[in-house]
Amino acid sequence: MAKSKDKEIIRDLTTGSVPGTLLRFALPLMLSGVLQMVYNMVDMVVVGRFVGTQGLSAVSIGGEVLQLIMFVAMGISNAGQILISRYVGEGRRDLVGKMVGTLFTLLMSLAVILTVVFLFAYRGVMSWLNTPEDIWEYTRQYAVTCVYGIVFIYGYNLVSAILRGMGDSKHPFMFIALASVINIVLDILFVGPLKMGPFGAALATVIGQAVSFLCALIFLYRNKEEIHFDFHPKSFRIYGEVIKPLVSLGIPMVIQSAAVNFSMLYVNKYVNSYGTVAVAVTGVARKIEGMINVISQAISAAGGAMIAQALGAGKLKRVPKVVCNALWILAIPASIFAVVTATHPEWLFGLFSDDPEVLTMAVTYIPVALVQYFGSVVRPANFALINGSGNSRLNLAVALLDGIAARIGLALLLGIELGWGIMGFWYGNALAGCVPFLIGATYLLSGLWKKRAARPAVEE
Repeated sequence: MAKSKDKEIIRDLTTGSVPGTLLRFALPLMLSGVLQMVYNMVDMVVVGRFVGTQGLSAVSIGGEVLQLIMFVAMGISNAGQILISRYVGEGRRDLVGKMVGTLFTLLMSLAVILTVVFLFAYRGVMSWLNTPEDIWEYTRQYAVTCVYGIVFIYGYNLVSAILRGMGDSKHPFMFIALASVINIVLDILFVGPLKMGPFGAALATVIGQAVSFLCALIFLYRNKEEIHFDFHPKSFRIYGEVIKPLVSLGIPMVIQSAAVNFSMLYVNKYVNSYGTVAVAVTGVARKIEGMINVISQAISAAGGAMIAQALGAGKLKRVPKVVCNALWILAIPASIFAVVTATHPEWLFGLFSDDPEVLTMAVTYIPVALVQYFGSVVRPANFALINGSGNSRLNLAVALLDGIAARIGLALLLGIELGWGIMGFWYGNALAGCVPFLIGATYLLSGLWKKRAARPAVEE
């Protein structure tokens, strides 16, 4: 194996200071997330400015529909990343190559199947979401066009999972940066001068995703020796040695992601019934919360990879340090977001819309946003522990409690039973985000995660 290339792709996350390693690995993930969020937000900003509130609301609902399909890619690829990190920590590089072939075969097959299913079912999904009639066509254009890019989204996720599992978060950032630049330029061109509306915004997104995936695939091929995968057609298959742990960890992660996405869609079904302005405010709020969630998800992914490698190498003392450092690192940006949201809500929401009704309703969302920010601080560190330790049963428990019982239960309790209306649905969704913290903190303090180590504890 070429040593210089090996250093380029495979990185040891079990050495060095915990906060330093966590930040170095998480920074490209944060930047990737920021760019991904930006290129998702650009759709709303450009459409909101050129088309108006109807276009903004259509992109909001269309994005929700797309998220309903993304949970499979997120769950399986995250599980693959954790297992690759563990194999690297254990020094079992041969299993890395088998995991690469399995991920490609499984995820790309699922992408094709889900694309076909959605093209037959999208009208029913839009009706279930109470899509307002005045934005039905715009929403259909955006959602259906984005669905044609599912193969590229799944492909980018699996390649990124492979690289991040091996400790390389730099190159996934470069690929998403390329997609973002393409999306921004084409968004402005298609929606502005060419007046293609939401369809143009979706088309720009798909083109950016396609280019990003192809570049990522080429990079992976050029470094095939380091990942022990030869890219021969016969190697693109499901390997028995890795499919069992992948499915064991991946299915709870899929259920977890699906439960959260489904519950949010279920809650938004009620929100959408309050009209186009409510849809626009909720959609913009989700994008703003996504800003802090980008940092949260980066820390969670980095922490999960570090914990997986640490457990694989038997460095148990490093695990609680990762969790604690993740908490204080996230508290800093969350506090900044909270201050800006509380003091300048009109400016923040005004980035997306200048509709007076939207800005008036946006002010009422401030306390809900603060609860969301708190959850964004306490949730990721605990997800890192649960996912990094590979505890599939606990993952499933979090999925059911967070995604179904808490999110839907609280929303219905506050929104309908207690008569809070739209505020109840907003608060229910926000409060549910704290459930993983309660479960993860108990798991950490119990010490049960130590049993997941692949080797006896070693001196650090």
